Parts: sequence; structure tokens; C-alpha cells
Amino acid sequence: MTAADYERALARLPNWMAALGLIGTIAAFRQAGASGGAGFLLGVIAAWLNLRLIERGVDRIIRIATAAPGKLKAGSGVRMFVQFAIFAAIAFVILRFTGFNLMAALLGFLVCPAAALVEIVYELFTYGHS
Repeated sequence: MTAADYERALARLPNWMAALGLIGTIAAFRQAGASGGAGFLLGVIAAWLNLRLIERGVDRIIRIATAAPGKLKAGSGVRMFVQFAIFAAIAFVILRFTGFNLMAALLGFLVCPAAALVEIVYELFTYGHS
């Protein structure tokens, strides 16, 4: 695979997440009511935000690794840690103090790995990898 193939696969991942999120939200709503559907949707949104944070973090790490030694900024890792900590704290507060179904939110958060598996199957069937 070339770098362009990886870029296309990464670009398709949010689309798979949206499709799985829509299907899962409808199923959670039918199974667990409004709190289940809202919890699953909240988990999907958190999974998408987490994917974007990880993507930005990896891009930042690549820039740091390829930068000239004199051009590194101090505190790059600290900023990334603070962003993740704020994300985790907000997710905790939302789930702890609202009526969202916690199990549905957890399942919604697992949409990203499910989308990665769907992408793998798509690649296998589309490009005939063995």
C-alpha cells in the first residue's frame, strides 16, 4: 500500500463511524429508550473527538520527530496531555451527572474500532488483498 492508500482509508474512517453510529443510535433507542439512544450518540461523538485528538497528536509527534533539533518547542507534550485530560473530565461529568445510559455510551465509544474493522473488510473485498 502507498501513503495515498492510507490517507484514503483514514479519510473513510469517519464515514464508517457515522454510518455505524446512526445504525447503533437507532438500535439503542429502540432497545433502551431515549436515554440509551442519547447515550450511544454521546459515545459516538466522544469517539469521533477522540479520533481527531489522536490524529492531531500523531501529526504533532511526526512534526516534532522530523523537526530540526533547534526548532523544537518546549511543552508540546504537556499541551497534548492537558487537552486529553480536559476531554476525559468533560466526558466524566456529562456521563456522571446526566441521565444518559452509561453502557450505551461505552458501546457508542467503541464505534471507532468497529469502523476500523469495517474498513479492513472493505479493503479486503475492494482490493482483493489476501
